[in-house]
Amino acid sequence: MNPNLESDYLGLRLAHPVVASAGPWTRDREGFRRLADAGVSAIVMHSLFEEEIVQAGRLTDHYLEYGADSFGESLSYLPELEDYGTGPERYLRLLADAKSAVSIPVIGSLNGTTAGGWRRFARRIEEAGADALELNLYHVPTDPSTSGAELEERYLDAVRTVADSVSIPLAVKLSPFLTAPAHMAGRLAEAGAAGLVLFNRFYQPDIDLDALSVVPKLVLSRSEELRLPLRWTAILSGRVGADLAISSGVHAADDVLKGVLAGASVTMITSELLRSGPGCIAPMLDGVRHWMSEREYESVAQMRGSLSHRHNESPEAFERANYLATLHSWRPEPDLGHLP
Repeated sequence: MNPNLESDYLGLRLAHPVVASAGPWTRDREGFRRLADAGVSAIVMHSLFEEEIVQAGRLTDHYLEYGADSFGESLSYLPELEDYGTGPERYLRLLADAKSAVSIPVIGSLNGTTAGGWRRFARRIEEAGADALELNLYHVPTDPSTSGAELEERYLDAVRTVADSVSIPLAVKLSPFLTAPAHMAGRLAEAGAAGLVLFNRFYQPDIDLDALSVVPKLVLSRSEELRLPLRWTAILSGRVGADLAISSGVHAADDVLKGVLAGASVTMITSELLRSGPGCIAPMLDGVRHWMSEREYESVAQMRGSLSHRHNESPEAFERANYLATLHSWRPEPDLGHLP
């Protein structure tokens, strides 16, 4: 038996539910090629950050104004933005280059929290050939005067702005630290999100005790981190008008299978690609096929969401009752040192 692994995400027909998420592998054309050759079904580009867009605008203003008052003929030397290699322009060129290098869908990514210049750049990402766009809402609210409601409205405004600016489908990558994730998921779908990516993985800084400074520290994810997005995928599956993607803790075939059973359209992989390289994709897909064949699943569509909150005979497994059950399930390891 050869199960059908095809999966629909954001209106795109994908060969299977394993997608390369945003990361260093998409920094150049060769990275895109290697991922496509390894067998991923789609690629999410690394993010274009709001700060890069703002900085590019300042650089443009500077170069346009520089020397303009010196000589009238200087107006004929107005620079092209691309001549200065600013982030947004490099990003758009890479996107167009990637689309010519691979045949699988390429999804652009914008990272920030406000509408800002996203309307214009969302359009340009579409024009460069992106098949869809992922809006990465990465923000750590440190201002005590900013309420959760204010922050959520800022997110929704950004999503509406981008969704109204493009005709390609829009996915939104969510933070796990929302007051009411299910409610917010529904509002984001109403605002124009065709997909929700669970969740944004916040990279926590560390403190260097020798230098007495705050330093960045990248820690790759582990399969154990799948549990949080898995739970919320199961809760949201079939209850919001958007496709669901899992983006934390996907490292092996078992993680892909769990995500689909919970209701995910796709599972996204980054850390395992960094740890093991693109060669990890083929054995992962082989494991998915083997498991499905053994249990006589004919397709991914057949199994998707079969263990979600909506279809589970014991939905309390994803609710508060599971908290008590988990606490009571722990047992100490036997002290083998005292055995006779």
